[in-house]
Amino acid sequence: MFLENTVNHKEQFGWIEVICGSMFSGKTEELIRRLKRAQFAKQRVEIFKPAVDTRYDDVDVVSHEGNAIRSTPVPAAANIRILADGCDVVGIDEAQFFDDEIVRVCNDLANAGVRVIVAGLDMDFKGNPFGPMPALMATAEYVTKVHAVCTRTGNLAHFSFRKAQNQDIVMLGETEEYEPLSRAAYYKAMQEQHNEITKRPTE
Repeated sequence: MFLENTVNHKEQFGWIEVICGSMFSGKTEELIRRLKRAQFAKQRVEIFKPAVDTRYDDVDVVSHEGNAIRSTPVPAAANIRILADGCDVVGIDEAQFFDDEIVRVCNDLANAGVRVIVAGLDMDFKGNPFGPMPALMATAEYVTKVHAVCTRTGNLAHFSFRKAQNQDIVMLGETEEYEPLSRAAYYKAMQEQHNEITKRPTE
């Protein structure tokens, strides 16, 4: 009886779903699938991506498989809060590239009754947690971890190995610059890359 009197049954909250994994694991494909289902159900859907992501298209969110959905590129996470007004579902791609404010934005939207679906890399090319992703995963109601297939062993790939000699954390690229590797293959490749660098003669 006490619970019946204290629980507010009229209060409607949304929730946060996070889709994470390595490159080429199907994160964006899964994000698009969920968003298109919501659109089919006549829900009000808005999709956002960081303005820095212009690999396939300046505006659309595009998966490696070529599936696309219209989005709004934004320079900062705070813009999403303003532009998402009146939405039932908000999708966010490449969340790792946003500033830490993305965590507060997602929680504010969920608290306002919005279903928030976020996709992003959980680790950078060094194998470290990527930007705001750990905090998003911690505060989300649902976390889906997807995997690619290791190009060297055929096992599940968990790491994004950068073939290019560039130490910038943010570097947009495709199969020419990155390949998905299993844990064993990744650390072997990192050691081989390190050995190759240290063997080069100094100019």
